[in-house]
Amino acid sequence: MTLLYNRLTYFVEMIYSGNLLRKPEWIRPKIPSGPSYTNVKKTIRTLELHTVCEEARCPNISECWGMGTATIMIMGGICSRRCRFCSVNSGKPELLDPREPENVATAINKLGLRYVVITSVCRDDLPDGGAGHFAETIKTVRMNCPNTVLEVLVPDFQGYKDSLYKIVKARPRVISHNIETVERLSPRVRDFRASYKQSLMVLQAIYEFDPEIYTKSSLMLGLGETEEEITDTMKDLRLRKVSILTIGQYLQPSMKHIPVAEYITPARFDWFAESARQLGFSFVASGSMVRSSYKVGEFLLKQPRL
Repeated sequence: MTLLYNRLTYFVEMIYSGNLLRKPEWIRPKIPSGPSYTNVKKTIRTLELHTVCEEARCPNISECWGMGTATIMIMGGICSRRCRFCSVNSGKPELLDPREPENVATAINKLGLRYVVITSVCRDDLPDGGAGHFAETIKTVRMNCPNTVLEVLVPDFQGYKDSLYKIVKARPRVISHNIETVERLSPRVRDFRASYKQSLMVLQAIYEFDPEIYTKSSLMLGLGETEEEITDTMKDLRLRKVSILTIGQYLQPSMKHIPVAEYITPARFDWFAESARQLGFSFVASGSMVRSSYKVGEFLLKQPRL
C-alpha cells in the first residue's frame, strides 16, 4: 500500500509540475521505493525533521534514500526567501525547535550514516540568520556522531561574517554555499536578497577563516546561460579557492517556477566536468541528475580526516 501511495504521489507531482512533459530520454527520475527509503522516511517523520530531498523534489531521492543517506534540512520547512527555481515553501518561518540539534544527531545514529549533509532554509527573520542554531546542530552532531563525515550547505546569512564565522568555528568537514547560476541570470533566478557577488564573498570568507575546511558550490544549467558564462563562473569560484563543484540540470518544480530554457546533453555535462578539473577543482560531479551534494560523500570518505 505504501509503495502504491508513493508511486501515485510521485506521478501527480510530476504531472502537475510538467516534469513528465518534453523531457529528453536521459532524464528519468526513479520512483521512490524500497525498505531503506521507507526507513529513512519513517525516521525523519518520527523525529519531526525535514529533508531537502523531499522539499526540493530531488530526482535522486530514490537512489540516496535507498542507500540510507539523506540531506537534513533544519530551522523549519518554510523559507524567508522566494527564489524562482526552488520548490521549498516560502512565507513566515516557524519558531526554532530547541530539540532539533539532538534530533538530528539521533536520526544520523539511527540511520547509521557515514556521510551526512545538513542544510537549512533561509532565516532572514533571525538576528544572525539562524547561524547560532546551525552551529549548535553541527557541534551536537560532531559530539554524538564522531564517525560521521559532516557537510553543511549554508545560506548566505546576508553576507554577515560574524554569522559565517559561527559555522566555520563549529568545524564541519565541508561548508557549501551554492552560487546557483551565472551572474547575468542571478537577479532573475534568485531572491532579491541574494546576489552573485555576495555568494562569492561568502565562499571566500569561509576559506579565509579556515583553509583546511573544504569549500563547495553548485551550479544549475539550462536556465539560458552561455558556455562562456559557465566557464567564467567556474573561474570565479576557483579564485575564491572553492575546491568541490557539482553541476546539474535545472528542472522546473511547478508551473509557477522559472521555466527550463534548455536541456543540456550528457556530452556537454562531461565537457564542463573536464573543464572544471582543468581549472583545478579537487572533485567535480557533473550530469543531468546531479544535485548539490551528489557523490561528494564517496570522494570525501577517501580523504584524510581533519
